[in-house]
Amino acid sequence: MLEAYVHDLNLQNATGEDAAATRARVKDRFARGATRRMTQLGLLVSTALADLDPDPTATVIYLSAYGESRALEGYLDSFPAASPTQFQTSIHPSAVQQAFIGRQQPVGEFLPMTGRLHLVAQGLQTALLCPSRPVIVCGGEERGGWLLENGVASARSFAFAFSLQSAAVGAVARISLTPSDEPPRALLLADFFDALAARRPLDPIDGPGARLALEWI
Repeated sequence: MLEAYVHDLNLQNATGEDAAATRARVKDRFARGATRRMTQLGLLVSTALADLDPDPTATVIYLSAYGESRALEGYLDSFPAASPTQFQTSIHPSAVQQAFIGRQQPVGEFLPMTGRLHLVAQGLQTALLCPSRPVIVCGGEERGGWLLENGVASARSFAFAFSLQSAAVGAVARISLTPSDEPPRALLLADFFDALAARRPLDPIDGPGARLALEWI
């Protein structure tokens, strides 16, 4: 069995907020003018990561099914004069790049992951299999516009971040992994966020070939 402990959990729930409202709420945490071109998901992920100070050798795992939906919409809407700025911020791991480039934060390894039904299980499995600790796990979504109307964007805006460490002292939860032959079951990223927010245990989180459990301490 593999296990690690959740430290420094930070949640950002922006349900009902548009990008302007999120920017107004969190702008004091950033350098003057820094938020002007940031996406809503970039703002949320950056704020969730703000209290974590990863070692320059740390591994960072980023989970998002849809990424910067609004930036992608803006990029597609900008044709035929395609916007290079919208293209840059529409790339899947852009939210974490906005966070770490802005604060000039080096990391040892950056593993952006996407998916849907089994994204949470595969992301946590990847984190537990990393050879060193701590591992920073973060993720989130932003509410789409016309992409949402076509079923290819999130209906909610949120972000989370936490540090997975070996030490139990000071932890808020434990995540464990054991091999399993059970068929994988779906757990969407938004449902995982809701469990973190409610401090609700998850057992099992079935992924391909693995059984994961989240237990609160």
